[in-house]
Amino acid sequence: MKGNFPEGFLWGGAIAANQCEGGFDQGGRGLANMDVVPAGKNRFKYMFGEEQDLTFREHEYYPVLKGIDFYHRYKEDIALFAQMGFKVLRLSISWSRIFPRGDEEIPNEEGLAFYDDVFKELKKYDIEPLVTISHYDFPLYLVEKYNGFASYEMIEAYKKYVSALIARYKGKVKYWLTFNEINDVMYLPYISAGARIDPGQNEMAQKYKIAHNILTASAWGVKIIHEADPESLVGNMIANGCWYPYTCSPKDVMAAIQKNRDAYFFGDVQARGKYPSYAKKQMEALQIPTWEEDIKIISENTVDFLSFSYYGSHVVSADEKLNERLKNDKLATLTNPYLGEVLYKRQDDPEGLRITLNEWYDRYQKPLFIVENGTGTDDQYVPGQLIEDDRHIDYYRQHIEQMKKAVLEDGVELLGYTTWGCIDLLSASSNTMSKRYGFIYVDLNDKGEGTFERVPKKSFYWYQKVIESNGERLNG
Repeated sequence: MKGNFPEGFLWGGAIAANQCEGGFDQGGRGLANMDVVPAGKNRFKYMFGEEQDLTFREHEYYPVLKGIDFYHRYKEDIALFAQMGFKVLRLSISWSRIFPRGDEEIPNEEGLAFYDDVFKELKKYDIEPLVTISHYDFPLYLVEKYNGFASYEMIEAYKKYVSALIARYKGKVKYWLTFNEINDVMYLPYISAGARIDPGQNEMAQKYKIAHNILTASAWGVKIIHEADPESLVGNMIANGCWYPYTCSPKDVMAAIQKNRDAYFFGDVQARGKYPSYAKKQMEALQIPTWEEDIKIISENTVDFLSFSYYGSHVVSADEKLNERLKNDKLATLTNPYLGEVLYKRQDDPEGLRITLNEWYDRYQKPLFIVENGTGTDDQYVPGQLIEDDRHIDYYRQHIEQMKKAVLEDGVELLGYTTWGCIDLLSASSNTMSKRYGFIYVDLNDKGEGTFERVPKKSFYWYQKVIESNGERLNG
């Protein structure tokens, strides 16, 4: 394909504090919601908001406490990102590193200074920070006191947190995201909103209330940042991936429309400033209160751009018999016969990325930013040998090709592309290290054993050439 990405296109990678930082008991940091989520199958009870006991337990391993030690190794890691040629690094700030409990009046200076140092290091290499204000990350004290965003009081805590960030980092950070994968509150309320579900109450009513509170908080975040720094650009972040109907049956098509609304609902509120009609109907039926001030804040403070994660597409059917096997797995989807093998409950669908970009740009007519895209592999390291992660290279090549078509042929306005995660880190879905996404191998296993050594993989050098050529050299 002739042509290239626009000048200034932001190539880079993405990480998150709770999956890489570690240093949970250093620099004045308080405990966070993900700290108490153990490795192993029990983690799903936490993710879905079903676990009410948030205490540490003997004989359990809590991988977030050490992460990959980015807290101590950020200079080494950023130097490696710079070696690849990164123009942007998406990272998040640990809320409990700034406000250890979340209810303090004065932010923690040690925490603020840590991110000062990180941003200084990025600037040294001309890497633009793209900062997620809350990436599955809430002070545990607020989670236990308020049940996270199940409570309206959480909005005030978030406003104070955002105000502290923009006061400190104005001029150092241009691009902000209010919440990570905000629409996941409807599926994973604990990790997405710090909220647990009361089994004695209507589940959907609780989730819609959480959604309204966090959407209101997001709008306040946009307002606070814009007023403090008009040069800043604030975006949302949606867990994306188009839903296809299993057949061309009208019932299946309607089922796909309803599934795609799970993401559009949040995009509409954040980019258009109003609730879509179907969401209003549902909220009225569930008697969810939406205060006049909230609606005003939402309508007046829309995002400057929309960002999203894309790992693959999904398939839905209206046939209950087909759906029966999915009832015990909330994260599963039907298999698409037109795509390849299923890996980690996903099928690769590069063209689905082009479809998603077109659908979202057609709908909102605002700049887009792909801030997560990647695939996990169980890479093995033998000292002295190059890690041949061709699976990563093939995945990224195919998705960048479709991304390029969306930009050059379809006219989608795309700000940039950050792969997930550019260095091996804890997988949010599995809480393991063996599901490796990175261009850089980290010597750490699922039990927390290893040297933490960083080793560039084959894909490291491939992505270096992609960035250097602004997306032209995709075949090495």
